[in-house]
Amino acid sequence: MKKAILRLVSLISLGGVVGVTPVLAGTYTFLDNAGVMHFTNVPADTRYTQMQPVRYVPPASPARWPVNPVDMAAAQKRFDPIIKDAARRSQVDAALVRAVVAVESGYDPSAVSSRGAVGLMQLMPETGRRYGVTNLYDPIQNVRAGSMYLRDLLKKFNNDLHLSLAAYNAGEEAVVRFGNRIPPYSETQQYLPKVLELYRQSRFAAR
Repeated sequence: MKKAILRLVSLISLGGVVGVTPVLAGTYTFLDNAGVMHFTNVPADTRYTQMQPVRYVPPASPARWPVNPVDMAAAQKRFDPIIKDAARRSQVDAALVRAVVAVESGYDPSAVSSRGAVGLMQLMPETGRRYGVTNLYDPIQNVRAGSMYLRDLLKKFNNDLHLSLAAYNAGEEAVVRFGNRIPPYSETQQYLPKVLELYRQSRFAAR
């Protein structure tokens, strides 16, 4: 049976490719036995369930900042000029960068993961080196590199937002290893809906 999958293509303006389509309200999803996450706005299969708004809880880090919703709002305001500049330079939607920053670090520029990912966009040291970063804790360098990495992932995966975000979270090699599908990792499967919902909210707020 042909599956109805909501494809978010042409999401990023890459050298003249136009437009970003937000994730719509009324989106349904399910994860099949092969570990492939399906999205649709027409749930023809009983396995689909409606995506619910995600109550975002900033991830734990060695230095929990911001520590409450007021600080989160202040952090968003503080870093938004950096995000907008990086998005413009890389031609990635600023709303998408905001969503990735929120889920990756909770806007904590000093966040370090257990795997060694650093800063607002949780860059691994080798990714930082690829984009010329000399200080991963520097918000400007970190967000610029993270935005360029998102741009390059979208190019690599033909503007498929789901695969690109999965690659950002789990690594490019993991997506390729599973046949250009979302890896069946619980962290990645939880990561995608969070980023997509915050992306939708950010796009809606910008209207």
